[in-house]
Amino acid sequence: MGFDEEWGRLRAEAAERAGRASGATGATGGPAPAVADVPVPVPAARDAAHARLADFRSRAVLVPLDERGGLWTAALGGLDWICAFSGEEALARFAVARDEADRAWPYRRLIGGRLLDEVLPALDFACGVALNPAGPDGTVFPPVRGIVPDTAAIDGEAAA
Repeated sequence: MGFDEEWGRLRAEAAERAGRASGATGATGGPAPAVADVPVPVPAARDAAHARLADFRSRAVLVPLDERGGLWTAALGGLDWICAFSGEEALARFAVARDEADRAWPYRRLIGGRLLDEVLPALDFACGVALNPAGPDGTVFPPVRGIVPDTAAIDGEAAA
């Protein structure tokens, strides 16, 4: 299910709960959605995203190395992504998902903030970071302002 579908489902469920709480009924006799009464969760979502980014910036992550000893990347959506993992279990889950659990996955430990603030700007191509890409808690940090320095952001100074 894509973001738009998921957002629509959650919004409809919240509207239904709000309608039940107010006792209103709709044309079908069921609870009337009180969409106007349902707060838009943008501030909460923004706060959660900022908290996730702050946590990533302060944590040590494992970044697999490619066959040349560079940081391993994957292409998706027209961008390259450095895959980073919160621990060896998350990296192992990724290897299993790729059906490559039988090979060695050498890695380097990096602080997330260093990866975003120093490594990405040093690359000569746009690149983001995918944290725990094969897990239920996967997150992406795209190369945009507010996540990476403006000079490395695809919507920053270098893009203008």
